[in-house]
Amino acid sequence: MKKAGLVAAFALVSALSWSAGAGALRAAPPGQAPAAQAGARAERTAWYFYRVTWGHQDEFLDLYQKNHHPVLKEGMKAGRITAVRTYVPTYHGDGRADWTFAVAITYRDTAAMTGPSGEDEIVRRLFPDQATFRREEARRFEILDSHWDVPLNEIDLDTRRPGGR
Repeated sequence: MKKAGLVAAFALVSALSWSAGAGALRAAPPGQAPAAQAGARAERTAWYFYRVTWGHQDEFLDLYQKNHHPVLKEGMKAGRITAVRTYVPTYHGDGRADWTFAVAITYRDTAAMTGPSGEDEIVRRLFPDQATFRREEARRFEILDSHWDVPLNEIDLDTRRPGGR
């Protein structure tokens, strides 16, 4: 996805979650189902949004980079994850950027996204000092105001027929 499209998509998700309050997305109105996943590509993407308590952004990013990013990289080595991209808003305080850190993870397919991750074994292998790992992960979540996940369904507008037919 081109940068402008990604920024527009993030703005849309942020606006939706802003209108819902407390970071929760509203369900589709009755009779309106979410768009189906485009069939051309097996990969699935989910965005993970974090709103960090003001003044703790660098601490959160340091803990995320130290403790969670290596776990995701192991998922890439195993082939479960095909891409991990991290973002921070360019500006703050504009009313739309109600998140301070976002991660876009692309999974190999739906099974890789929703099935067992194997992260427990990875964490035990990567972090022999489990007490420190657990303490730092607890701190990472302690300094969050909110966190929400947005699994996406890609729509191919070049092949989609109007009216969903």
